[in-house]
Amino acid sequence: MNLGMNEDGKETYFFDTYAFFEVIGGNPKYKKYSNCNILTTIFNLAELNYNLKKDMPKEKADNYTSDYYGFIVEVGLENVKKAMDLKIKNKDLSIPDAIGYIVAKRYNVKFLTGDIGFKNFDNVEFVAK
Repeated sequence: MNLGMNEDGKETYFFDTYAFFEVIGGNPKYKKYSNCNILTTIFNLAELNYNLKKDMPKEKADNYTSDYYGFIVEVGLENVKKAMDLKIKNKDLSIPDAIGYIVAKRYNVKFLTGDIGFKNFDNVEFVAK
């Protein structure tokens, strides 16, 4: 499946948790991604919600998480297996982001991140802080 460019003319990116934080935080380097199509997984939203709750009131964190819920895509068993193979080789990657990277490849969209662990991976749109 290829969702790289939708009929609406907007590019589609897989947002890892890092990307969500940069967009929410207003990082100007991520401004161009605020109007693109987004894919993510429930695992990335769980990681996002958990980390937001460390720094802001529960209700605000839950609202951000709810705002992105409509962008989740299904994660299959084969995705999980491939992601755990990737994580075994790259121990510093989070489990949600390893799964997300594999899912992004499945949908043939770029994996948007600033996570240094993904800097030299193919299929990554790497945007540092």
